[in-house]
Amino acid sequence: MSTVTDVLPLVVILLGFQVFVLRRAITDLRRVLLGFLFVLLGLALFLVGLDMALFPLGKLMAEQLTHPDFIGNAGDWHSYGWVFAFAAAIGFATTIAEPALIAVAMKANHVSGGAVGVWGLRIAVAIGVAIGISLGSFRIVTGTPLHWYIIAGYVLVVIQTPFAPRSIVALAYDSGGVTTSTVTVPLVAALGLGLATTVPGRSPVLDGFGLIAFASLFPIMSVMAYAQLSEWHARKKQRKYTDSEKEN
Repeated sequence: MSTVTDVLPLVVILLGFQVFVLRRAITDLRRVLLGFLFVLLGLALFLVGLDMALFPLGKLMAEQLTHPDFIGNAGDWHSYGWVFAFAAAIGFATTIAEPALIAVAMKANHVSGGAVGVWGLRIAVAIGVAIGISLGSFRIVTGTPLHWYIIAGYVLVVIQTPFAPRSIVALAYDSGGVTTSTVTVPLVAALGLGLATTVPGRSPVLDGFGLIAFASLFPIMSVMAYAQLSEWHARKKQRKYTDSEKEN
């Protein structure tokens, strides 16, 4: 019932505009209603799964990786190497599985005529999320202020933007948003809260959140870097072809 309450405003808006603004009948109403039913069931099961599996799993992994018997010296950030590695791995894996990113990558590949590769974009975004989540875990362990990282990150984005291909800039900025969706957010949030709960001297309220900001920021840089490297490689290949033509 809570899922029905959450989805109901969206249904009212869509159907209201279709009927009262566009004044057109809904094509294949039976199929649309069946689709909404699937959405309701999927969201309800997904929320149950979060409570029963993903949140407890993320917290459990954080507790085990930060246990004194495992890391040794809890006061030294060097001892948390496996935490940072796990954060990078979970960031990469969840992003690769993110349905929103798959949809954006397929659309980008279609409208660009194949210039933007589906897997190339997904891997570029996943690398950015992996770096961001790992750095965010480092911030939680060390207790350094969140705004330092965010300000520095966006300064780098502003500097990088003029040098990136114009065709990729808008897509890169959108890539930061599509990562914070159904698969990535639950595990990343659970990891952050679990770390803040188990690392000595950290507060779940003050230090446990903020990882999602890293997951949104760093893909922008990684996608633009991917486009810049692709452009450089294409120019290098063209230059070699031109030189070989001149020699012949």
